[in-house]
Amino acid sequence: MFHFSRRLALKGVLACALATVFLNTATATAADAVLRVSAIPDEAPTELQRKFAPLGKYLEKELGMKVSFVPASDYAAVVEALASDKLDLVWLGGFTFVQASIRTKGTAIPLVQREEDARFTSKFITADANIRTLADTRGRVFAFGSPSSTSGHLMPRYFLMQDGINADTDFKNVAFSGAHDATLAFVASGKADAGVLNASVWKKLVEQQKVDPKVRVIATTPPYFDYNWTVRGDLDPALIKKIAAAFLKLDAGNPEHAEILALQRATKFIPTKKDNYDGIEQAAKAAGLLK
Repeated sequence: MFHFSRRLALKGVLACALATVFLNTATATAADAVLRVSAIPDEAPTELQRKFAPLGKYLEKELGMKVSFVPASDYAAVVEALASDKLDLVWLGGFTFVQASIRTKGTAIPLVQREEDARFTSKFITADANIRTLADTRGRVFAFGSPSSTSGHLMPRYFLMQDGINADTDFKNVAFSGAHDATLAFVASGKADAGVLNASVWKKLVEQQKVDPKVRVIATTPPYFDYNWTVRGDLDPALIKKIAAAFLKLDAGNPEHAEILALQRATKFIPTKKDNYDGIEQAAKAAGLLK
């Protein structure tokens, strides 16, 4: 009886020990979990880091896990990293979302967008006194942002086509600056006679008094859907819901939230869906940027 009882006791101790090890391992795994976040590099790397810092801290608190910002070298790198499960949450433009959707065979999920992204626009700019309209840009050097930029290339190119201007044949030369703030620098320095950047970055740079007085807007595109936060499709569904809820919870009436929203150039975040970007895909095909 003694040996039998002892064996039972030992089994109980062993079971408790195993349960403790399992619990500790599970807790450690949860604590070590990291949400890997990135963004298309549509502005300078230092600016992207500055904009993300308070948002990252907020997400860590709301999700109960570490959040790490992973800088990207270019737009294509962000799409590829999402498709290869190296990123979990990414800030994409409308065109890069279309590219990500194609690359992931439709599994990438657009979660939220800024309210402003439902009616986004781009600004055509110049520092040349002789350029007053889009028609005057013919035969000149023109600057787009990144080739994969929605607001710095695709949609402006598409709307130029609607105005009878073919970017491939009607400009003396086309330059790709790589980012919206870089496009402004190209135009201000005379490296390009005219260019285009998104309205949000233009407004921010004007407010920060970083626009040379001789640079002015000559045209604004019609509105279109643009940026969103997208997650990879095989992310834990419960985590996806928590991420969406965290963004939708941001309230400009809360001082902490107000700072985050201001840096994101947002009044608030709203839900979005894949269908919102059908027009972007059609424009990309019409402009010859997608087959």
